[in-house]
Amino acid sequence: MRWRYVKQGKIKKPLDEKKPKVHYASIFERLKAFLTDTFMITTPIVYIVIYFIMGSREEFRAHMGQGWLFIIVPHALIVTLLWWLKGQTPGMKLYEMEVRRWNDPAKPINLFQALIRYLAMPISILSIVGLLIAFFREDRATFHDLISFSRIVKVENISTR
Repeated sequence: MRWRYVKQGKIKKPLDEKKPKVHYASIFERLKAFLTDTFMITTPIVYIVIYFIMGSREEFRAHMGQGWLFIIVPHALIVTLLWWLKGQTPGMKLYEMEVRRWNDPAKPINLFQALIRYLAMPISILSIVGLLIAFFREDRATFHDLISFSRIVKVENISTR
């Protein structure tokens, strides 16, 4: 591109193009998606483990460590694979959100980011501070978002759809 053509107005400057604005999911939307995922993913796993694998509530209570291992491992696999392959869980899909890369919201997260995000989420929830961070940030990022270099954005504003 020649500068004189730009100066004469024959060609527009490429700087005139604006990037699409990224809209972050609100805290309330993220909470609703989390609760939906709890009922759609976690509850069936808990039911299957307690009544089909362990046999009864009493057996689950007697071997609680083993029971929780049977619950957490499939939950971790399902959620991590959904974030990695689809970019969203069923609750996030319901509320039109996706997990995206921090530096490029048009790209989905990779498997390593999904694993880090899943492992950091309990720390974020249990420390309370990890969740309260979102109230003081414009992008509503929590501790597990910051650690995994990911963010939750609204789907209708992703440019590659």
